[in-house]
Amino acid sequence: MVVDDSAAIRKILQRVLRQTGMAIHTVHEAGDGQEALTLMATQKVDLVLSDINMPKMDGLQLLAAIKASDQWRHVPVVMITTEGGETKVAEAVRLGAAGYVRKPFTADQIKEKLVGILEPALPL
Repeated sequence: MVVDDSAAIRKILQRVLRQTGMAIHTVHEAGDGQEALTLMATQKVDLVLSDINMPKMDGLQLLAAIKASDQWRHVPVVMITTEGGETKVAEAVRLGAAGYVRKPFTADQIKEKLVGILEPALPL
């Protein structure tokens, strides 16, 4: 699942995921953390790529909600951020993020981050 308040960034991330060559079948989209949690209640999600800064529910709140849930705590969450400072990134790691990628990103950077996380479940 791709979670970002920018529709353009969501489309770019979908394209980047397909360019990685990994066996990714369905990519769900959400515009904020609340929408993501609603989707997760009805859709199987194996990975979340989430922006940190979003309205309604930001990426850190989403990450905390996922990791607090017995149903979803196993789902890896990778944060996508424009944050220059380390404070929010450190908070994401403390909350259980599987990693983070800074914007702007390349397909290779996303693939490199995901290979170690998804390799057992999604063969190249």
